[in-house]
Amino acid sequence: MAKDFLTAEWQNLIMANYTLDPKILEPLLPFGTELDLWEGKCYVSLVGFLFKNTRVMGIPIPWHINFEEVNLRFYVKHLSAEGEWKRGVVFVKEIVPKRAISFVANTLYGEHYHTMKMAHEFKETNTSREVSYRWKYRGKWNHIKVTTAKEALSIQEGSEAEFITEHYWGYTRLNEKKTSEYEVVHPKWKMYTVENFDLQCEVAQIYGVAFEEVFAKNPDSVFLADGSEVAVRKGKKI
Repeated sequence: MAKDFLTAEWQNLIMANYTLDPKILEPLLPFGTELDLWEGKCYVSLVGFLFKNTRVMGIPIPWHINFEEVNLRFYVKHLSAEGEWKRGVVFVKEIVPKRAISFVANTLYGEHYHTMKMAHEFKETNTSREVSYRWKYRGKWNHIKVTTAKEALSIQEGSEAEFITEHYWGYTRLNEKKTSEYEVVHPKWKMYTVENFDLQCEVAQIYGVAFEEVFAKNPDSVFLADGSEVAVRKGKKI
């Protein structure tokens, strides 16, 4: 079993999910993977969440322990040499507020991290939860916000939410014939029903014009996952 490279808590994951034409994603597929569909539909998700108590190789790095991330991801599967289908995610772009995180992830692992000023806000009342993440691009704040019901629900087996949350591998395109594969370990999450959702994003400038039409419509679904402790294991090349 691979050793843990990174451990942390992921908290309050806003997951806004959009269906799209698979042709938009096909040029981004890492070698050895294919798109993973749910009920014949292809998804991307815009995800905002908080890293807490982050450790790299068991060591907390000062000023890099708690921070926000917003990422755009899509869903793939890979047939292993043992004949097992592994369901994973590919990141189009990952936004964080720390330059060192972007440098290490991009240089050592071929990821697509970008550094921007970020902020978050959590509020609770007797009847609801409010969660928001912000990221600043070229002087303009973008945000993703939700208001949810107070009580968390179990994610139902076979549901769209289960499909979105239960991809336990990450795949990164290194070149046309090489891919990085790593495992992400966490328990099954619970979810909060979203009552209000708001997204303000410079989509074309941040993610590319191919995604502008995708985000011009309302998301097919939005939910808030509670999160948990997470371990990202050391990867390998395929």
